[in-house]
Amino acid sequence: MPILYHHPMSTASRFVRLIFAEYGFQAELVEEMIWEKRKDFLAINPAGTLPVYVDDNMRTLCGATIISEFMDETSGVLKRDRRLLAEDPFQRAEIRRLTEWFLFKMEQDVTKPLVRERIFKLQMTPEQGGGAPDSKVLRTARNNIRQHMRYLAWLAGTRKWLAGDRLSYADLSAAAAISVLDYLGEIDWSDAPQVKEWYQRFKSRPSFRPLLNDRIRGVTPVPHYADLDF
Repeated sequence: MPILYHHPMSTASRFVRLIFAEYGFQAELVEEMIWEKRKDFLAINPAGTLPVYVDDNMRTLCGATIISEFMDETSGVLKRDRRLLAEDPFQRAEIRRLTEWFLFKMEQDVTKPLVRERIFKLQMTPEQGGGAPDSKVLRTARNNIRQHMRYLAWLAGTRKWLAGDRLSYADLSAAAAISVLDYLGEIDWSDAPQVKEWYQRFKSRPSFRPLLNDRIRGVTPVPHYADLDF
């Protein structure tokens, strides 16, 4: 069976897991602690980043966008109206733009620093960079949440799905990022009713259920994390 090296609190990993689930694609999940810099893992991905996909012939794909393009070309083209990238070139460009926004911009501004400070550093040794969370980093990331939630609210309020009339990679990447922040209780849902309505719709999809079962040692999710109506 193909293997997906991932981490439960990695937005990019969650994005790929959602793609696999939407397309009914099976892969064995192997949790990777990237700060350990395992030699065997670095041998298949010298960049040391997640996610990494290895097929039955030991061929490797590294990175969420690379894997998502591969999945579109091998599975998406067969799904017709369930394809997660549109057929129209301009629509595809918009989906890619938003996917990049959530996987890269939001990741750098918000998700990555919060996950590192609140989760990864608790599991790292001092030599690996572990220790107490940096309050300044947390404060900056939390301030940045507001900008991203406002933009997400505009998208959710003006479109059926984030990139248009159909579910797409844009929704999967946003849901992956939001689900990590929601696990940590970093979102004030009372200030984001349009985002909440969109997230509830996505959260109810069968593809999302495995993510709701994710648990991190030493970090309990907020009580409503697995609730479909919250």
